Amino acid sequence: MKSFTIAIHGGAGTISPESMTADKERLYLQGLEQALHAGHQILSEGGSAMDAVSAAVVQLEDCPLFNAGRGSVFTHEGLHEMDAAIMDGNSGNAGAVAGVQGVRNPVLLARLVMDKTEHVMLHGKGAEELARLHHLPFETPEYFFDAYRYEQLQSIRHTENTQLDHSKDKKFGTVGAVALDQQGNLAAATSTGGMTNKRFSRIGDSPIIGAGTYAANHTCAVSCTGHGEYFIRSVVAYDVSCLMEYKGLTLEEACQKVVMEKLLKTGGEGGLIAVDKSGIPQLVFNSEGMYRGYRVNSEKPVVAIYK
Repeated sequence: MKSFTIAIHGGAGTISPESMTADKERLYLQGLEQALHAGHQILSEGGSAMDAVSAAVVQLEDCPLFNAGRGSVFTHEGLHEMDAAIMDGNSGNAGAVAGVQGVRNPVLLARLVMDKTEHVMLHGKGAEELARLHHLPFETPEYFFDAYRYEQLQSIRHTENTQLDHSKDKKFGTVGAVALDQQGNLAAATSTGGMTNKRFSRIGDSPIIGAGTYAANHTCAVSCTGHGEYFIRSVVAYDVSCLMEYKGLTLEEACQKVVMEKLLKTGGEGGLIAVDKSGIPQLVFNSEGMYRGYRVNSEKPVVAIYK
């Protein structure tokens, strides 16, 4: 059997251990394990990296603990505007959506953009129209409602502040997955609900190919999490790939240089997950923690939150 790998993240940031109860930590780790299992099962049966990252991210979108899909934070208007992207390292094709409402699993809509249209990114009502055309599930606002996150919105709704994810701690709740399948193909997917109290249809790095999401078989697959504006300016996901392709750096060296040097110099907090043909995943972050996990071949799954 050829080697295969799945790695996931559920957000990075200053995740204070003091605010993490044992029960809450158990639920987060359980959510990560379920997403890992969904992706790993597909890979172990010879399935594609694309199917594996889709399945893993769907699991994270369906879990209310993470800021994507069901767990998406509230905008200034009290809505949920979600972004997602997916990229196939084998073909170089990609799909993305931004500012969509009511779609249960934005990552599946991003894949529809890739598979069923000639475009890469669709926004808002147009993307939702595509979802309806292909009978993707929609949910009512009640499905996305979380009392704790709503309280967080109310606390800053009458200010100009945005808040990164739903807790008082600074935590970036983007979710994502990267995978290497038994055919040697790579894929990456990312999904997010953005920032609490965001206005003016703000879009972060997650749905932007090259900034928050990127995959190419000859280099690597990358999914990012952090303060999106910094990741956009630094074109983080593609920068990792470029350092491998043009400078000859290893995946580990490229990830360390981008996250621990380049991003820190600009003030960007967060991290990324990445994998290349070696199957050895990199889960790198310059913040206090990052919800993360990986599983290589049939080895035991690894999940963690803090450094």
